[in-house]
Amino acid sequence: MIIGKVVGSIVSTTKAEKLVGKKLLIVTPLDMKTMKEDGKALVAIDTVGSGEGEVVLVVSGSSARQTEITNGVPVDAAIVGIVDQIEIEGALTFLKGGS
Repeated sequence: MIIGKVVGSIVSTTKAEKLVGKKLLIVTPLDMKTMKEDGKALVAIDTVGSGEGEVVLVVSGSSARQTEITNGVPVDAAIVGIVDQIEIEGALTFLKGGS
């Protein structure tokens, strides 16, 4: 799994039939300790109703096609969770709505 931040969205009027009606978001991977950007942005299909600015869990590869929304859909990355907090070795590195 990848921890990332939703930084934008993709609008595509012409796409594979199985992608019609699906929300595509741009996610930038994050370093879980520093919460700073850590890699190139990717496009992920949203399966949980996330939005811009939220920290999310992303799965890729065959795992991205294991949700009810993505079963049989041509996707390589899917947002499968919205992160509330991250704690590493007893230290809180992220708290949704916190500092």
